[in-house]
Amino acid sequence: MVKAKKSSPKRVATTERHTRTAAAAGALVEAPKPAVQVLGTKKGKAKKAAIKKQVEEDTKEDDERLSLLDLGAQRDRWVNFVKEQSLSTEDAAKLLLDSFEYKGLVKHSGGCHCGAVRFEVWASADLHVFDCNCSICVKKQNRHFIVPSSRFKLVKGAGNLATYTFNTNKAQHTFCKTCGVQSFYTPRSNPDGYGIAPHCLDEGTVRSIHVEQINGKEWEKAMKEHKTIRNMSKS
Repeated sequence: MVKAKKSSPKRVATTERHTRTAAAAGALVEAPKPAVQVLGTKKGKAKKAAIKKQVEEDTKEDDERLSLLDLGAQRDRWVNFVKEQSLSTEDAAKLLLDSFEYKGLVKHSGGCHCGAVRFEVWASADLHVFDCNCSICVKKQNRHFIVPSSRFKLVKGAGNLATYTFNTNKAQHTFCKTCGVQSFYTPRSNPDGYGIAPHCLDEGTVRSIHVEQINGKEWEKAMKEHKTIRNMSKS
């Protein structure tokens, strides 16, 4: 008969100590998990609540703006249109105004040679272009048509533009820093508008171009005698 060996007290104590240590270590690893999950749930709920609150505030703002407008029988139609198109009240108003103010105009797109500068401009498909013979316009062949600033939008490249001025410094000759092309500028004759280079427009939107010669060598006299150029930058 084989007798079972008795474990020594020292060995039993060591084993129990290891078991307790392992259990404690396991507890340390497992314990944070519920806390993290609870924390994540709280954050998720808080985020949803914040989004819901923002949506409610935006809706309330739009309702308040609409209440200022007497839309009459068109109110429901207007509200549905704004919601379906995901438009703010301001965007919807702009769309409506543009459709009337830009009636008969087309949206031209254009830019410099390298593509760093891009713009959009509303103008006629039949362009009235000025060919000036002043010193700088002759040097860079600055043929351009004039539009109000409200009909021009710089899509990209504001940080890639440089400006050259001289003499009165009223004309702002803007050009791309990369390729050097001037696709638009602010003319001295119309500081409240833009002069757009027709040769920098994308193809497909220009129907015809009429060119008018301007005597820029006698600029003051030419501006005094011209009957319409000053009004071309008025909205």
